[in-house]
Amino acid sequence: MIVDLEKTTTSKVAKQLQKLREAGGVVALSRVLTLVVLTTEGFEEPAIEAANLASREHPCRIIVVVEGTADRDTRLDAQIRVGGDAGASEVIVLRGQGELAATNQALVSGLLLPDAPIVAWWPHGVPEQASETPIGRIAHRRITDSQVEAAPRAALWRISDHYVAGDTDLAWTRITLWRAQLASVLDQIDPASISSVTVKGAGDSSSTDLLAAWLTLTLDVPVTIASTTPGTGVRSVRLSRADGDVVLTRPHGHVAELYQQDQPVQRISMPRRPLSDCLAEELRRLDPDEVFGEVVTEGLRKTNLRSVVASER
Repeated sequence: MIVDLEKTTTSKVAKQLQKLREAGGVVALSRVLTLVVLTTEGFEEPAIEAANLASREHPCRIIVVVEGTADRDTRLDAQIRVGGDAGASEVIVLRGQGELAATNQALVSGLLLPDAPIVAWWPHGVPEQASETPIGRIAHRRITDSQVEAAPRAALWRISDHYVAGDTDLAWTRITLWRAQLASVLDQIDPASISSVTVKGAGDSSSTDLLAAWLTLTLDVPVTIASTTPGTGVRSVRLSRADGDVVLTRPHGHVAELYQQDQPVQRISMPRRPLSDCLAEELRRLDPDEVFGEVVTEGLRKTNLRSVVASER
């Protein structure tokens, strides 16, 4: 069910939600958090779709704030989606124009679930300082996505310069499977035997930079970034050792291969993760991601981010 409210107010939207609840179409008691999605006109639908899918694991109220145009007449249009149009949640889409074009706390405060954590998500970039935005100030977690920026590495540095506990970035979430597999490898070999590391990945991938920074911080050895075709993400990690290199590579995007000295090649399922899976992972924890904080504030600065041309080997 979709209910459109034109030239409305936050109070009227809240009253309409109450009517839907009394009619039995909306149940708010099982919601575990409020997800506030901050986006721009024309980009909201993919974000809503991902949030709906993630809400099946984490039932929540989704408030989508679509930034409008400041030079238009001031008005607020809203849309409420419930039932089959909203996954396992209710979705409230707010479109402000004029004085309401810029996102502000008052616009959403009356729609927040009482006594429930607030997660803010910027699906289409990284604000200058997420924790100091109107919604970021009241959010327990702040999720950005540096990969969709025109300059992903510059976006990472913005996160690093203004990092506050509770910040995270989906470029970090996208390498969860890489970090898990590499951690498993490091449990089997002596990390002290590793002399250097080469991370091969796309030159425009902030995930490649974060993986290199994590390895730099974890192993305290030189890490080289070998640049590959833009848009391909992380391709492989080589741990150089005197006893034989260990290589984890994902040549085809779905199955990774692990090469170790005197061992058969291991094939590991490691598909590229859709946006909804990454978002669902971030919603599982509402406490600060301390590892990400250390990587983005310390590891990034210790890492040589100058890329070399990847070899064909």
